[in-house]
Amino acid sequence: MVGMGIEPPKEKCLDQKCPFHGTLSVRGRAFEGVVVSDKMAHTVTVELERMHHIPKYERYERRTSKFHAHNPPCIAAKAGDRVRIMECRRLSKTKAFVVVQKLGA
Repeated sequence: MVGMGIEPPKEKCLDQKCPFHGTLSVRGRAFEGVVVSDKMAHTVTVELERMHHIPKYERYERRTSKFHAHNPPCIAAKAGDRVRIMECRRLSKTKAFVVVQKLGA
């Protein structure tokens, strides 16, 4: 199905853009992040945090990136949830990822 040992959600949905119950295939990169906004229809904004090393000062700084991801009804991630997103074909101008797993709040 999706790969990476991810179990399909228990709920069923009729969304064609769902990697479990529709025809959307996933490939490429996978990230874990926190949902910071779920106000758009079937879309969430996921924020990824990483540490970047500054060699001159021998310190690390925190950097963030935001991605828009499709949110299938069977997963229904809300703001504050920790999720795993995977790359898929481009779904809109700014959306090229889909939520495949909810990891917790």
